[in-house]
Order: sequence, then C-alpha cells, then structure tokens
Amino acid sequence: MIPLMAERVIAACDGASKGNPGPAGWAWVVADARETVIRWEAGPLGSATNNVAELTALERLLAATDPAVPIEIRMDSQYAMKAVTTWLPGWKRKGWKTASGKPVANQELVVRIDGLLAGRTVEFRYVPAHQVDGDRLNDFADRAASQAAVVQEPAGSELGSPEPPASADAVRGAGGTRRRTSGPGGKTSPGAQTKAARTRTSSRTLNAKFPGRCRCGRPYAAGEPIARNPDGWGHPACRSGAAPAEA
Repeated sequence: MIPLMAERVIAACDGASKGNPGPAGWAWVVADARETVIRWEAGPLGSATNNVAELTALERLLAATDPAVPIEIRMDSQYAMKAVTTWLPGWKRKGWKTASGKPVANQELVVRIDGLLAGRTVEFRYVPAHQVDGDRLNDFADRAASQAAVVQEPAGSELGSPEPPASADAVRGAGGTRRRTSGPGGKTSPGAQTKAARTRTSSRTLNAKFPGRCRCGRPYAAGEPIARNPDGWGHPACRSGAAPAEA
C-alpha cells in the first residue's frame, strides 16, 4: 500500500497486449498536484488480452492506494471504465450474467475491482489514447505497460527503474542492433548500412520468444522460427511479401 498524505490522489492506469491475445503488461502511475509522476509500477501478464491487461492495471492501482483518500483515475479504456461504472450493477443483479444471459467476461477481475471500490471515493476520467499533447499521466502508463508487455519483466519507482521509453520499438531495439558503416575520414555514420549488411539482417531468423501474429494474418507460436519482415516479425516465407497458403 502506498502511503500518501494527500487530500486527493491523481492517478492513471493502462494495459497493453501485443497480439490481443499476446504478450501483455499492466501499469499505473500516481502523481502530485502538479501532475508530476511520484510513484509508478508495471508488471508482466504472460499472454493475455488487452481487456485483461486494462482491468489488471486498474485492480493493481486500487490495491496500491489508500482507500480512505479520494482518487481520480484516468484511463483510455472505455471497456474497463464502463465495466466498473456502467455495466457492473446490472451484472450483479443478474447473477454475473450479461443482458444476453452469458457469463460476464473476466468476472474474477471485475469482482476483485468491485471489492476494492467499495466504500471509497473514485472519480473515473476517460482520456483518449495516443494524442498529440494528450494526458501525460496516461501516456506514461501506456509506455510502461507496453514495456512490461514486450520485456515481460516488472518495473517501477520502488525498483529504481528508469522512465519507460518513448515507444515499444525502442524497447525491442527494432529487432536488433542497428549496423553502421564508415563515413568520411573513417568515422561511423549512424544508420548507414551496406547492401550486404541489409541482406544479412533481412535473412536472419530466430525462434520466437512469445506467440504473435504475422503480417499474413496467421499466428506463430513461441519457439517457432520467425524473421524480420517489411512491417514486423513473422513467418520467414512471408519475408518477400508472399503469405503462406492457409492450412
């Protein structure tokens, strides 16, 4: 539990899934009155959907903050927000069934969040994601959740972690180290690659650490050989743009 001597807490939370379902992570941030981040935490979820990641982020935030202190929570997930503010009362009346009579998705998470919300003052605020000059707390949580999804490791202020990088591509390193060639005077020119170097990079294959989805639309499993394609990692056969035939 985070001890916070404040009349009101400003916070944000977010989740990320690279494949939906795919490698997933969650994150939350708590800020001071000037909206400067003072605490944050992020963690991996293995393979999960985006909705599970979003709900987990909310659950972890509520569990980490003082229930006696009013809190403003900023989120970019309309699903997670509506689940606990709009749909929840009806689900409970219907015995945790939807209007169509089906079991509520992610019920265990929603039940835990419902318990954490009991008796506390919470203001939910929707903020659009990935906007120029958008909400900086949500942006921080988004970047931290993406990092946790990619590297599948916990991070946070209490662990002494640096601020999460600007994008998931920065975490991945764009699939490897950028090659350099010598420029005038023998100096290295960043980003310059010889034709042979580009060929070696494009022909390189490795075993996938996590399951994912190729540009052809078909998934690949953890441990399956993959290669860098024009728009991401996928089947080696799709490297030239030709998708494998549907099985």
